[in-house]
Amino acid sequence: MNTEKIQSLIKELLIEIGEDPQREGLLHTPERVAKAFEFIFQGYNQKKEDIINNARFTIEHDDMIVVKDIELYSMCEHHMLPFFGKCHVGYIPKSGKVLGVSKIARIVDMYSRRLQIQENLTNEIAQTIMEEIDALGVGVVIEAKHLCMMMRGVEKQNSNMTHPLC
Repeated sequence: MNTEKIQSLIKELLIEIGEDPQREGLLHTPERVAKAFEFIFQGYNQKKEDIINNARFTIEHDDMIVVKDIELYSMCEHHMLPFFGKCHVGYIPKSGKVLGVSKIARIVDMYSRRLQIQENLTNEIAQTIMEEIDALGVGVVIEAKHLCMMMRGVEKQNSNMTHPLC
């Protein structure tokens, strides 16, 4: 990510919306936004192989594994506004192969730290888990609030989008 280019674009954006980038409160805003974008969009620089890092383990049974309430923060690809919520992941291992529990959360983070729509995010998480351990089945449910619905357009403050994928 070219942070100098992002800083320049943010400065231009400030001017276009009618602000003065030389105003005291905005002097360092382009730099702060560029640093924030590096963090918010770090998923583009991550690979699932590096995140999973061979954290596959063998267990003696094939009971369902469930990880609930994984916080997620993402950015709507249509409006570049945040959506945030919780992700629940369940899977049935095959041949006793499971992922380290922290790897599930890291997979959620990797895909959510990109421009997204919730429907694709759910699918990417499920596919990755399925591929990495050849699970018998994977279910992913994401419950999220979308600022593009809350602070613009229909302005619905209490709406949640739930997208289950089984």
